[in-house]
Amino acid sequence: MREILGRRRKLSLKREGRTAYLNAALMYAEHWQWRVVPGAGFDKPGGRRPATGQPCACMRPNCPVPGAHPLDPGLLGATRDPRMVRWWWTSRPDAPIVLATGDQVSAASLPATAGAEALTALEHFGFRLGPVAATPTRYFFLVAPYSLDELGELLDSQEWVPTSLRYHGDGGYIPLPSCGSGGAAHWVRPPMTGKDAPAPWLPPIDTLVDALVRAGRTAPDGDRLRF
Repeated sequence: MREILGRRRKLSLKREGRTAYLNAALMYAEHWQWRVVPGAGFDKPGGRRPATGQPCACMRPNCPVPGAHPLDPGLLGATRDPRMVRWWWTSRPDAPIVLATGDQVSAASLPATAGAEALTALEHFGFRLGPVAATPTRYFFLVAPYSLDELGELLDSQEWVPTSLRYHGDGGYIPLPSCGSGGAAHWVRPPMTGKDAPAPWLPPIDTLVDALVRAGRTAPDGDRLRF
């Protein structure tokens, strides 16, 4: 009997995990009007993060963002249409959620250590922040949409801008956490979630740039984007 109950519990947890991505994707797309698309996932049944050395489903041996980038459909397929979202995540229930940035929401990101430092500093000085997501290697500060011209003016006022600081605006993307699954992405400053939760308030990027640049100076520079 204990063995049967244990098996039922495992099946129940598995079902919950498989619906977590769908529920989160529907909240982002339908209720918050954020455009989403399934991530590539991993070349392994179930789509969970594989052991070291197993490839992203895109099969690129050196994929810079394994599992957490659009594949089929591509980023241009990102949508708010709940019918499309249901179809995608019913067909691929373990697919990571990828947010197309630049429309309703944008982001800036730092390597995890520098991102945690920036978050601590911003909270210490009482800055009003929006949601902050993280993967094991990177922190993503969600902000209001910004134009390249606006970003250029902000960065032009800095003496030096670290390449560890990335900008996710029009034509970009970031991974988003699901609601309660064991995915690699998670919230470190979670938004209010739930069926009736409004879309989160997002700060303008100009209020965060100085802190992000300072924190980014402590992180190694590089030209390879990693999540």
